[in-house]
Amino acid sequence: MSSSYLARQGSTIGKRAMGGAKEPSKATESPPPTIGDIQAALGKRLDDVAKILAGALVAVAGIMTTLGLNSKFVFVALNNRAWPIYVASLCAIISIVCSIAALLIRPTGRGVLWETGVLVLGVIFYMASLSIAVVGAAQAAGGNGRPTITDVRLEGPSSGMRLHFGVHADGVQKWSHIEVSVNPKKPSGNEGADLYWSVLRPDDQGKVAQQIDIPISPPAGTSVIAVGAVNSDESSPGACEAKTQHGPACTELHIS
Repeated sequence: MSSSYLARQGSTIGKRAMGGAKEPSKATESPPPTIGDIQAALGKRLDDVAKILAGALVAVAGIMTTLGLNSKFVFVALNNRAWPIYVASLCAIISIVCSIAALLIRPTGRGVLWETGVLVLGVIFYMASLSIAVVGAAQAAGGNGRPTITDVRLEGPSSGMRLHFGVHADGVQKWSHIEVSVNPKKPSGNEGADLYWSVLRPDDQGKVAQQIDIPISPPAGTSVIAVGAVNSDESSPGACEAKTQHGPACTELHIS
């Protein structure tokens, strides 16, 4: 055989070998997630939300502390207007119950739906507890506009007596005022004309803090000097011993 024939045969065999070679198969693709996998992943996310809601009371307390609502202001709030604190606590407890119930639900098809509904309900109560705690406690801790009379003193001789006292009130509405009056009383119980009368307006924070120092000359026969302070929008004058949260403040000084 000639060398040219052998070369042609080798070329033909090489082409056949190349033509018959198969390309390597592509990497096997991962199978699509099943419904069970999707439900399990969704259930895990819902469980994370439930764990967050489980700290509802801690979150409410943290928000109140951040805003400066410490134990002192909380006690003031409970004394003046307790229902926001109680409602906020109840909402937080319901939120915790919803979160615990959601954690106990199995992540099946129907279970995921139930878990979602329970957590939505828990989120609603969670947000309600935060809102009521912040707004309600802030308003209640600011005071209720009830005045108090402090540091009452009657000094000096009969010919030049001076009456000194302080008036304090928190949470007075900006359009409201505190009326202060000083009246003489005789042994018969009759009241004379006002020895002093004034209207005190609150500052921008709703606070009234006034120290009053006035000369006083009670008429003859006066045995008692009555000092009164009342929030005109909350109560009526004269109801000093009325069992009401917004009653006036009254003080009497007995003189000889």
